[in-house]
Order: sequence, then structure tokens, then C-alpha cells
Amino acid sequence: MVTVRDVPAEILIEKTAEYLKNNVSVVKPPNWALFAKTGPHKERVPDNPDWWYFRAAAMLRKLYLAEEPIGIEKFRVIFGGLKRRGSAPPHFRKCGGSSIRKILQQLEKAGLVKKVDRGRVISDEGKKLLDRIAFEVFKELLRTRPELTKYAPKSLVSASS
Repeated sequence: MVTVRDVPAEILIEKTAEYLKNNVSVVKPPNWALFAKTGPHKERVPDNPDWWYFRAAAMLRKLYLAEEPIGIEKFRVIFGGLKRRGSAPPHFRKCGGSSIRKILQQLEKAGLVKKVDRGRVISDEGKKLLDRIAFEVFKELLRTRPELTKYAPKSLVSASS
């Protein structure tokens, strides 16, 4: 069976963001999202107007791959970065927590994430969604790059022949 680990993260996140934007009505950026930086280490607001969906998709993927619950502070570190300070050496800064908190609340309301005592974990519905999208991405990769068939499950190769 094809899982999230078997496909490139960039393509998976892009397809998941597209799915969240078109099919999950609960996940929507608030009004302030177009004007807010994602953290103190950034100089400008995100260029992509759909950055909210991409961040939500990346967070879903991180929760899928995690072996333990992830909280807001850990996500702040994951999405943080180096703040440029002119001629002084750069220092690491966590990203802002408001957008992460709101995205987790929206994903929880959509039933893709559930809260536990030490953070949040992906729900069974969220796992199914990501596995389904990963399978679609893998089939698309097989069509565009036939040399990858040696990595495909036998059932998938025989069905497409």
C-alpha cells in the first residue's frame, strides 16, 4: 500500500492544499491572513495568497509522520527560521503561533486532527485522506515516470497494465 512516506512531500502538500481549499469548508483563512507575516524571521507577508492551505497541508503531513503528539510550540519551531540581522549573525526565531493555533482548530473541527493531552495527533479520517491523496500522487508519478514501476506494489502495476 502506498503511504505518505512513499511520495515526494512537495507534490503531496500541493495536492492536499488543493483538496483542503476545494472540499473542506471549515478550513478557511481569517481576514487578517493576507496581511500577517508568518513570523518575526520573515520580512514580508507570504507571496502565495493560498499559503493558509499549504501550511495546513504541511501540518497534516507532519502529524501523519509524527510518532507522538505535536503541540503548538513544536510547530512554531518546525516552521520557524533564521532572522537576518544585518551584519550581525542570524538568530533562530520561532514562527507566529496564532496561525498555527487557528489551523489546528480548523483541522480539528473538520475531523482530520484530534486533541490529546500533550498536543494533537492525526485522526483516522485524516490518515485515510492523506493515504488516498498519496495513492493518487503515486499513480500520477507512475504515468509520468514509468521507471518508477519497480517501486510500485504488484497490485498497482498489474492493474495499470
